[in-house]
Amino acid sequence: MVASSELAKAFAEEGYVIVPNLLTRAETIEIKRETRLIVDRVREDVALSGGDPVAALRTGVVVGLAARSEFFKRAVADPRIVDILEAIQGPNVEFLSDKVVYKQEGTEFGSPWHQDWPYWRGTNKISVWIPLDDATPENGTLKVLPRSHIEFVTHDGDSSDGYGFGHRLRPDAIDESQAVTAELEAGGAVFFHDLTLHASHPNQSGADRWVWIPTYRDAQAEDPAYPWAVAAAVVRGSR
Repeated sequence: MVASSELAKAFAEEGYVIVPNLLTRAETIEIKRETRLIVDRVREDVALSGGDPVAALRTGVVVGLAARSEFFKRAVADPRIVDILEAIQGPNVEFLSDKVVYKQEGTEFGSPWHQDWPYWRGTNKISVWIPLDDATPENGTLKVLPRSHIEFVTHDGDSSDGYGFGHRLRPDAIDESQAVTAELEAGGAVFFHDLTLHASHPNQSGADRWVWIPTYRDAQAEDPAYPWAVAAAVVRGSR
């Protein structure tokens, strides 16, 4: 593991850090199993309420795993994750919410370039992108734009395709030659600032690819009330 001071310096300068093998492969298998159970329950709930599960889950995103599962309430407080967050943002760490992003074998849509901050505003937050399958350019891994976390960028891209991402950049707004692709084995992680521009490659592998993404903030931050943060909890330090 890289020293805490080096991680903090790299994050401050680049807006992200990549940490290989943060979790074990056996742990990612267990996380993926629990994640699949939650997605199945969401699908069943939508059907029971008279909705269309296919349409409801078309974006491949389910938010609030820790709000649905004791397993994830424990997972978001994993000391290996929190140690790095403490090094990056300080001693008081609060978990806010988490989500799964899954690309089924037939899903070729790549997430468009965007910053996360427009979705919650307030103080800056840190998300942790943890692939539950080996993540490659072929199966839709993450790509980030270094040093893009310095300021907010206008999001004026067209979001009418039905895949979510109401805040997105125009495709021609990014110099792709400057992007860094995070190619990681299952259980690696990318810690990134909510102003760091990021996107994903399309999944062209013919296999599925699942990612777990918990989000955190400084526990002493002054933010608006977030009704979606129903499982929020201080995982280190104090509020």
